[in-house]
Amino acid sequence: MFGNCMMNVREKTPLVHNITNYVTVNDVANILLACGASPIMSDEPEDVVDITSICGGLYINIGTLNKRSMEGMFLAGRKANELGHALLLDPVGAGASALRTNTSRRLMEELKFDVVRGNISEVKTLALGSGTTKGVDADAADAVTEESLDGAVTFAKEFAKKMECIAAITGAVDLVSDGDRCYAIRNGRPEMGHITGTGCQLSGMMTAFVTANPGNKLEAAAAAVCAMGLAGEIAYGRMQKGDGNSAYRSRIIDAIYNMDAYTLEKGAKYEVF
Repeated sequence: MFGNCMMNVREKTPLVHNITNYVTVNDVANILLACGASPIMSDEPEDVVDITSICGGLYINIGTLNKRSMEGMFLAGRKANELGHALLLDPVGAGASALRTNTSRRLMEELKFDVVRGNISEVKTLALGSGTTKGVDADAADAVTEESLDGAVTFAKEFAKKMECIAAITGAVDLVSDGDRCYAIRNGRPEMGHITGTGCQLSGMMTAFVTANPGNKLEAAAAAVCAMGLAGEIAYGRMQKGDGNSAYRSRIIDAIYNMDAYTLEKGAKYEVF
């Protein structure tokens, strides 16, 4: 199942428009190429409608907001909705500032997203209208743990149903829900949190998976989460003496590049609620 989702990306080579933050834009492009998709980056308002029109999916990330990119997000998002393209929101740092919180909520109100992917604090901010994050990381009080899993699964289902989207909440335990079912995924390594951009990379890759699997969006989103977490495990196992977070970042991208359907199916760790 998850392996088929990955192979569809490699076979269809979906073109994904990314309006993402400038901290991680290169890594997002590389992870998309590694999984078999084709990235294009543009946030200029005069450019984004044309770019979105030739793509199959649009990924919006609010990590480094400015007035130009904000305008571009709404213009591209409306065009993507008009064309029925896959649309994903990554509300980076929602809850950390009024601008991020208000922009992410306005995007949710004015655009129809297929997927919202963030940490638990960011998604709670969207659900409640306010919240707290530790910079762009989840607040420790919100962390999804084995002890809090039942409540987090209920929250993910309720958010997905209310917003009519797939909720992808990532952390120590990742949750992916369409409102009826929820995948609890346990792939990954804590060291992935020492690299800037693994969440941004996941969101870009998830957009490609959903774009390439339009009739199977829930499983496609869950497959992307498993693939990214599994890549973190494989990459960590290949670390050498003297390697640090820069080498780890590259090894994660390489692990995605070399991953096949069998490896993903065999290595995916999940249960369904």
